[in-house]
Amino acid sequence: MNEERRVRIQESLERITRRWWFVLAIILVQFIPPYASQRYDPAETATVVQTILSRAVVSSWESWYPLFKIIPIILIIGLIVRGEKNSRIFSIYAGLTYLLFAFLQSIAVTEKYGLGVIICNFLMFFFVAVLWFWEAAAGENDFSPPGKRSLGNYWALLPAFFAFWGPINPKTMAPDFNPVYILTSGAGLAFCMMTPVYLAVLLFFYPQVNMALLRVTALTGLIIALYNMLVNFVFLPEVLWWNGVLHLPLLFISLYALILAYRKGEERQPFSKDRKHTDNVESV
Repeated sequence: MNEERRVRIQESLERITRRWWFVLAIILVQFIPPYASQRYDPAETATVVQTILSRAVVSSWESWYPLFKIIPIILIIGLIVRGEKNSRIFSIYAGLTYLLFAFLQSIAVTEKYGLGVIICNFLMFFFVAVLWFWEAAAGENDFSPPGKRSLGNYWALLPAFFAFWGPINPKTMAPDFNPVYILTSGAGLAFCMMTPVYLAVLLFFYPQVNMALLRVTALTGLIIALYNMLVNFVFLPEVLWWNGVLHLPLLFISLYALILAYRKGEERQPFSKDRKHTDNVESV
């Protein structure tokens, strides 16, 4: 890709994602009702959404769960060992998983409503996927060995691991700390569990990351986290309280990342591929 064009596109993304109307647009997307091939009363919207989520296509991918746990583990180890050389592969994989989240978690075929699509989730997840694919081409993330780090770079790693582990019994929704879930739970194909992992990686290398990517990933994560807080702790706490606990990493990491991404003075200039990585990493 032409360097001048790459920088121009990245500058546009940085500028657009900082605008108030961009955030408003993301919020307005939430009012798009879910699609169902069988007509439904608008009063049933919440029920339609819950039905689609509970019967999403991803539930039929159970045999693939281990693969989507092993691959990110290998990729993160690769970032630790050879971060700069493996950053593109990591970004491509992240983009692929967000694409899968859009199709596998937002779509279902149900008995009552037929084919159902949670359009707002699909659009947000798809947009995040596009930005991760863009990052793979643009190379804005600087994953070279970090220098001096602050607590702000490290704290998200533990809750992100907790989300990735996904210690919950899928049948009873009760706590289950079986270590085998680290490699077998469905967290690897779940937006809510993998987003804390991707954000934790970006936060670890912050501020030498793609700010537009950090901004949109965190904003989407926060919106989905708030939905989950409402369902798990307000509407069905007697059944889903532990599921709510598992979504706390998404809430707190997304909120923290979003604050950093919008913090005044942290607008990062598009990365020059000819620039040597000699900048000292500033404390958060």
